[in-house]
This record gives sequence, C-alpha cells and structure tokens, in this order.
Amino acid sequence: MSGAVCRRASPCRVQRGAALLLVLWLIALLTALVGGFALTARVEQMQGRVLVRGLAAQNAARAGIEYALSRAVQTDPRRQWRADGRPYQWRYADAAVEVSLVDEDGKVDINQADAALLAALLRAAGAEARQAEQLAGAIVDWRDPDLLTQPVGGGEDPDYASAGLPYGAKDAEFESVAELEQVLGFTPALYALIEPHVTVYTGRQQPEPTFASAQVLTALGMDGAQVTEQRRRWDPSSGPPPPGLPGGAALNAGSSGTYSIDSRARLADGREAVLRVVVRTGGSSVPGMAYTPLRWEEGASPR
Repeated sequence: MSGAVCRRASPCRVQRGAALLLVLWLIALLTALVGGFALTARVEQMQGRVLVRGLAAQNAARAGIEYALSRAVQTDPRRQWRADGRPYQWRYADAAVEVSLVDEDGKVDINQADAALLAALLRAAGAEARQAEQLAGAIVDWRDPDLLTQPVGGGEDPDYASAGLPYGAKDAEFESVAELEQVLGFTPALYALIEPHVTVYTGRQQPEPTFASAQVLTALGMDGAQVTEQRRRWDPSSGPPPPGLPGGAALNAGSSGTYSIDSRARLADGREAVLRVVVRTGGSSVPGMAYTPLRWEEGASPR
C-alpha cells in the first residue's frame, strides 16, 4: 500500500522539480538581462563622458586661438604676444592651454622663393645637400608653366612617368603647402621637416626675419640660433630697442595679419585637444567671426 502511495506521489515530485528548475532558469535569464542592460548603460555613460570631455578640450583649444589673436594685436608691449613661434601658457577654466603663433610673413613662400632659397631651407631643415637641390628644382618645376627641367634636377612630366606616378608637374602655383607631398622626390619625412617653415599666403620672395624660425634665418644666411636667442631675450616693455640684424635692420617689422597658430589644451583628467590653423584677421564672410580660416586641422588625445 505504501509503495502505491509513493508511485502516486512521484509525478508530483517531478512536477515540483521541473517548476523549480524553470524558476532557476528564469532567474538566471533575468540576471543576464539586467547585467547586460547595466553593462550597456555603463559603456554608454563612459562614451558620453569621453565625448563631453573631448568637446570641452576642443573648445578650450579653440579659445586659445581666439585669445592669441586678441593678444597679437595689443599695442601695449607688456600684453602683446609676439608672432615668432615662442610658446605662451594660458589657463582657460580647468584647462592648461599652450599657444604659439607665427606670422606667415616669417615663412618661405613656395610660390615665390627661388630655387636657391628653397634648397637652403631644405638643407637647414635637415635634407642632404644634393637632395635639397633636386627637391628645390622639383618645387620650381611643379609651379612653373614651362616644360624645361631645372639645371640642378627638378621634375617635369617625363620624370614623374619614369617614377611610376600617374600625374605630372602641375605647371601652376601651389594652392596649399600639402601639395608638396605630391612633388617628385618628397617623402612624408621630408615633408614633415619643411612644412612648419613654408607658406602659400604671403606673395613674398623673401621672408621677414622678425618672425622667422631658426631654420628660415639660417636659409637666409644668418646664424639662426643666435638671432632667435636675441629675439627671445629682448623685452620691449623694459625700453631697449629691438635687436638688430647683420646690415643694421631691426627685428621690429609690422604684422601681416595672417598667422599660423598651434593651440594645445589639456584638461585636469589628461584629455587633450590640438588645433593647428592658419587664419587671416580683418573680417570674415562668416557672421560673428573676426577672421577667415585658411587652414584648419583638429586632433585629440583620449585618456
């Protein structure tokens, strides 16, 4: 009799065990779902924080551009920032901002400089002598309308074809400094050496030493390191006249109003943003802007 009772009770135990197993599976499923939602929310929160901090750093770097332009036009020498490449430190909210600006007149215009100056600049920047002559010739051949290769090297259409390049010399002026990367013989490393010292915005055959880098001054036949050190030590607010150059010219030329500006902002949490721009002051076609952007590069360093 007791055996019959056990047999009749067995299906009940099976049902209770199945129900318990189902409940445990449901709990595990709900736990996984809740954990997945929590992980997704956490990831989205972190992504949002990165985006917000990145935007804050970018705005701080943009503020550095605006502030540098306001200081560059100051007439009080104690407040004026000089456009010769020296770095200036500034605080904007919780960001540490480092800004340097260079008047474009202090750079070598690759549309106007002759081959001798271009070669001298390339040598001063680190290129070998023969390589510098060939690259300078190629720059001139790129922009001039004739089909004659420069005596020291250069590059016209047949030279580009021999090098396996699907294009020839442009036979027109450079529209941007970045076009140098297409000139025969240029490599990314060579371009990086010369890029900070050249421009397409001045129309000058000779750069202005007041704003020139040590490499440009060396290309002009001066002691670049000595001149830049004299320029760094000169404090116009204390009264002495500006340092002079060989021949008697003083380093006090007026600004052209076109500047290269590098602005790097670093937040307290290590987030960084970098802006590298070329701007021309004196009004803009864009409402609310006091300058015209000619070149604009943005970068960021996440943490």
